[in-house]
Amino acid sequence: QVQLVESGGGLVQTGGSLRLSCDASRRTVSTYAMAWFRQAPGKERAFVAGVRLSGGNPLYAESVKGRFTISRDNAKNTVYLQMGSLKPEDTAIYYCAADPNIYGSKWYVADEYDYWGQGTQVTVSS
Repeated sequence: QVQLVESGGGLVQTGGSLRLSCDASRRTVSTYAMAWFRQAPGKERAFVAGVRLSGGNPLYAESVKGRFTISRDNAKNTVYLQMGSLKPEDTAIYYCAADPNIYGSKWYVADEYDYWGQGTQVTVSS
């Protein structure tokens, strides 16, 4: 059973930074596609960033390109989301997701992922 635990959320002012962590069980990070999604109140869960098993360029939502960076530490079985230049519209619950079979357009669809963490709240004040 894959378990994902997010941490690092909190309250930050506009323009600030936060780093989210997703600690995974077993060898999930090195053997699964890993992604971050977020869900704001009244909105659907939306793709933020993803990191491929095979390496290559990470994937980002247009709204976070140039501000967020996803990375993976296989030795620690952890995925990170470094968030900078935060805006009030980044306020949401951020979720870590994993799946062994993600490719193409599936990256952007929450229903394609089998495993989820409990989420961590990020609030950006104006």
